[in-house]
Amino acid sequence: MAVLAALATASAGLALAGPVPAARAQAHPDAVQQDLHRLVGADRFPGALAAVRDRHGRTRHYTAGVGDLRTGAEVPVNGRVRIGSGSKMFTAVVVLQLVGEGKVGLDTAVETYLPGVLRGAGVDPAAITVRHLLQHTSGLPDYTERMFTGVADYFPYQHRYLEPRELLDLARAVDAGPAGGGFAYSNTNFVLAGLIAQRVTGRPLSELVTTRIIDRIGLRDTYVPEVGEQGIRGRHPKGYVREPVSDELRDFTEMDSGWGWAAGQLVSTPQDVNTFLRALLTGKLLGPAQLGQMRTTVDMGDGGRYGLGLMEIPLSCGGVAWGHGGVIPGYSVHNGATDEGRAVTVALTTTGGSLKDQTVDPDGVFDAALCAHRAGSGGLR
Repeated sequence: MAVLAALATASAGLALAGPVPAARAQAHPDAVQQDLHRLVGADRFPGALAAVRDRHGRTRHYTAGVGDLRTGAEVPVNGRVRIGSGSKMFTAVVVLQLVGEGKVGLDTAVETYLPGVLRGAGVDPAAITVRHLLQHTSGLPDYTERMFTGVADYFPYQHRYLEPRELLDLARAVDAGPAGGGFAYSNTNFVLAGLIAQRVTGRPLSELVTTRIIDRIGLRDTYVPEVGEQGIRGRHPKGYVREPVSDELRDFTEMDSGWGWAAGQLVSTPQDVNTFLRALLTGKLLGPAQLGQMRTTVDMGDGGRYGLGLMEIPLSCGGVAWGHGGVIPGYSVHNGATDEGRAVTVALTTTGGSLKDQTVDPDGVFDAALCAHRAGSGGLR
């Protein structure tokens, strides 16, 4: 999940019914707390935070490590982080809401909504549909492959703003594959999906996400950054990227995330992500037909499966979770929820490309948290 959720290359990374009152981090160590502590430390993640929701709606919060390497400040409980490709779930929901309203057709050519936009070597505008975009089967190249080949490439873009059309120009420099030819993760798909939502509504994507999702289900700590906004509002742990020359972790909290846009720009908290996932799976955001389409998956080629902006995540204890992890410079997020009501979101304050200790396993901690939650009678083991 972590690799395919990235908004940049795997070596570098970018790849519930309502708010639950925040609880303080657990004072005594349980299995989740112990696992989280194993993720942090020298050569590992600087900080970690998590929210674990049981099937009865009770939420526990966890933190580990430090939230600021310079001051040694604690990781804030349920602090805000950039969620990277987790944003794709929000964009997909907006588009599927428009499908339900008859304003967008899943199997209608993208060219119908964005005439003349699909260009480039190997691109057949008439063959690429909205479904292909949300399912990553369009064959369109990923613009982030032109931007990043490793963590060193993050720094020239830290304070640079790129408009959505500039992102498409980057993608056009790479030959496209055949539409419908199989799963190939590409952030370009979701930039196009965001442009379609804007075109058919006449409103900016940030407003659509805010009014149709954030305000609708009461996500108190989730927002779409404004154009040019580089900081993170409110309480948050700092995010870090390893600077290749000094070999030290550099504060990357302030950055222009505009290049993530519809594919990866949102800021949220672990609890809000869990709330979103529960609202999604219980039908509070989409009608049954659209939710069914979102959960209709294709093989990702590594044993995983991908729906429409949503991943089907097999669990070691049996069954599956639904979610979409994300990686963006400074932060990586792992999340998922089950139909039984459980949900877990784990946020970390750097990415795999900045780790010296490659033995740490964030996916394993996420899986263990969901399975530990399942093993108990509503509590954690």
